[in-house]
This record gives sequence, structure tokens and C-alpha cells, in this order.
Amino acid sequence: MKRFLLATAAFACFATACNNSGSSAAASTTDTSSAMMSNSKTDMTEKNKQTAIAADEAASNHDADALFKDASSDFTEFADGSMAPVKGIDSAKKFFQMFVTAFPDMKGENLMAIAEGNQVAVFGDWSGTFKGNLMGMKPTGKSAKWKDVDIYTFNDEGKITEHRSIQSMTSILWQVGAKMK
Repeated sequence: MKRFLLATAAFACFATACNNSGSSAAASTTDTSSAMMSNSKTDMTEKNKQTAIAADEAASNHDADALFKDASSDFTEFADGSMAPVKGIDSAKKFFQMFVTAFPDMKGENLMAIAEGNQVAVFGDWSGTFKGNLMGMKPTGKSAKWKDVDIYTFNDEGKITEHRSIQSMTSILWQVGAKMK
């Protein structure tokens, strides 16, 4: 009888060890898969942040091609929301070029990005001098400084689908003394 109890106890210990080992392997596989998915999302978020910073640097350098090189074909420019959205890369480039013509020395500094999900916000200090016509407004030669946050939305392929800006164009125009016609 002792031998039977001893053999049963040994078998129970062996069976328990096998089950725990299998559970541990399954948990380890699940943990590994979760970690890989998390790393993949982290990598994509980091890539999107770098792409957004590069876009703002391109804007600061007045390089429309570089600004829109990572834009999706269905890109939409919302600006500050005070105007109708500008749809398509070519139309967005023209919109950007119009602003750069009006503020040829426009530049951004102290750019910093934060990201959550598929959105990246780039904070920066911007400045420029109103030296060219802008939608019928004559240049005043006055300078403006503004803080802005550019909000980029990305698709799963890492392409920019939308851009929004929190800086009100009215505030910039007020600083430079622009007169609406």
C-alpha cells in the first residue's frame, strides 16, 4: 500500500510539473507575442514622430516636396479649421506655397513631438515677416511670433493622412497689421 501511495504521489507531482511547464510555455508564448506587438506599435509610433518632426522641419525650410513626401494620396489639410479643408497633396502644396510667399522668412524652432495612437503633435515656436501678398492682403513688412501645435494623423502604413494646426491665422494677421479687403 505504501508503494501504491508513493507511486501515486510521484505521478501527481510529475503530472503537475508537466502541466505547469506547459502553462508556462503558453504564457511565455503569449507574453512574447504581446511584447512583439507592443514593440511593433512602439516602433511605428517612434517612426511617426520622426516623420512629423521632419515635416515641420521641411516647412521651416520652405521645402514643399519634403513636407509632403510622406503624405498619403488622400491627404487633407485642415489648418486651424477656419477655412474649408484643402484636399489632395497638390492643393496642399499650393496652399503651403501661398503662405511661404507671404512669409518668406518663416521658420520653426524648438520642435518637440509627442504621440498617442496614430496621432503626433509637434510643438514649436514659429516666426515670420509679412513680405508678400496673401489672399488679397498687402504685405506690411511687420513680423509675427506664434506658438503652434501641428497635429498629424497617420494611417497604418505610416503615411500622413491629415494635418491640423492650432494657431489661429487671425492672430498672426493681427500681429502683422494685415488689413482684410
